[in-house]
Amino acid sequence: MLGSLALLALMGSAGSALAAKDQLTVGITQYPSNLNPNHEAITSKDYVLGFVFRWGTAFDGDGKNNCLICTELPTIENGLAKIETRADGTKGIAITFKINPKATWGDGVPVTAKDVLFTWNLGRQKEAGFLSLDAYDRFDKIDVVDDKTVVLHTKTVRSDYNELARFRILPEHIEDPIVKSVGVAEYPKNTAYNRASTNPGLYNGPYLIKEIQSGSAIVLEPNPYWYGKTPHFKRVTIRIIENSAALQANVLSGDVDFAAGDGIGLTTDQVIELEKSNKAKFDFIYKPSYTYEHIDLQKNNPIFQDKRVRQALLYALNRKALVEKLFDGKEPVADNFLAPISPLFNKDAPTFAFDPKKAAALLDEAGWKPGADKIRVNAQGQRLSLDFGTTAGNKVRELVQQVLQSQWRDVGVEVVIKNEPARTFFGETMRKRAYGGLALYAWTSDPDEAPSRILHTSAIPVEGNNWGGNNMAAFSNPEFDAGVDKILVDLNPEVRKKAWADLQRIYVEELPVLPLFFRVQPFALPKWLKGVKPTGSGVSSHWAEEWYAI
Repeated sequence: MLGSLALLALMGSAGSALAAKDQLTVGITQYPSNLNPNHEAITSKDYVLGFVFRWGTAFDGDGKNNCLICTELPTIENGLAKIETRADGTKGIAITFKINPKATWGDGVPVTAKDVLFTWNLGRQKEAGFLSLDAYDRFDKIDVVDDKTVVLHTKTVRSDYNELARFRILPEHIEDPIVKSVGVAEYPKNTAYNRASTNPGLYNGPYLIKEIQSGSAIVLEPNPYWYGKTPHFKRVTIRIIENSAALQANVLSGDVDFAAGDGIGLTTDQVIELEKSNKAKFDFIYKPSYTYEHIDLQKNNPIFQDKRVRQALLYALNRKALVEKLFDGKEPVADNFLAPISPLFNKDAPTFAFDPKKAAALLDEAGWKPGADKIRVNAQGQRLSLDFGTTAGNKVRELVQQVLQSQWRDVGVEVVIKNEPARTFFGETMRKRAYGGLALYAWTSDPDEAPSRILHTSAIPVEGNNWGGNNMAAFSNPEFDAGVDKILVDLNPEVRKKAWADLQRIYVEELPVLPLFFRVQPFALPKWLKGVKPTGSGVSSHWAEEWYAI
């Protein structure tokens, strides 16, 4: 018979195990450099905000656009969106946006039309540094019907009129005094999201940020003013473990319940490895996505201004062998910016097959000849040597770098790897293009989202827009811009389909970046965790209130 102390110990152990089921620890590899919903496109930030913040709309795993803070998605069919004639005779769309009547900030203040107007007025000013100027500038007027209803008037007819994922309503009662105190240009440095990140009034989702351990953890607890389904977990700890190998070890040990599969957790090769060795412990999901790994080219580097060099760099890469070896072929080669799962993918667009002989010939034509050590030099004796950066600690990106470094060396291109922590890389380095050669990271889009955020001239981060925008490659092409604009304003499916095909052709011809492969969202979920549904585009945490333990 067990002694009383031993029995109590066993009972305590069992009780702890049961109690732990109402707490969840999630691992991610990147610490968000800021938490303002409208500043910088960082997946780790969006993931954290998914628990605590609700923006206008979001796409689910079925590619369906959903209301998050509104009561009903505005459409032409349901009458909440209507084509109207503007004062100058042009056409626009009047969109009736109804905020959930129970929507409340975490300090008990209702979310109202005042918040919408404040955010819209701020977001239209370039100095505010919002990541998507278009999300706000597309509207030239907003009418207030009542505290919970506004009518948004677009400047033109737009095909994406009800995609409001980047219209992220801010709390006027907290942020407006800051703007008035420091001015619009200084707002990005002084936003309460960065200076008072645990203020409950900043958030309106099922959880609130209760504690921040800088660089290592963010602790969440249920929002007492949340108006939706009560979340199951009483405490969610998001642990930041920048080294993905260390994250994998923490998942296996149970110190982390699971790693976010939204591009900031375990890499696909790691999840494949887990599936082979721990199939009984986890459920596995590989969700095809609209996110693709690519390499930005420093636009101001004279080497890249010769298109032949850009083409040669891509011809030199055996991307098919790369994805087969690293990901068991689960991640397809990227031929352009649009995912092959999209019905608008242009199968007839030119591609770059692995052809090292063609790569060498192009480099010869461009004036780069093999030197004594086989690294190419030009007529002035300059070596064809390029810095190559990415997010330090990301195992798969570092492996990809090593493979590409070897393949480029085979055609006489020297690559020097210089990696940085994610918060530095996605901060000053990428936004201000403070790198010399190559930069490896991923672009994420919603299903069939026009590439206005990532490749349109208006989205280039510059000092004049406080380094807002997400076209960090600084690609600027009038024909491409015109095609993007056509997709946005033309409702004719055939016209839009042709415009999409043209954009893919221009992308391949100009090669502003080097496309590598489209990612899957790889999840290894403990058997007891249910309700987590990958989206393939955004973050799964948008529906964190649906997660539960059994």
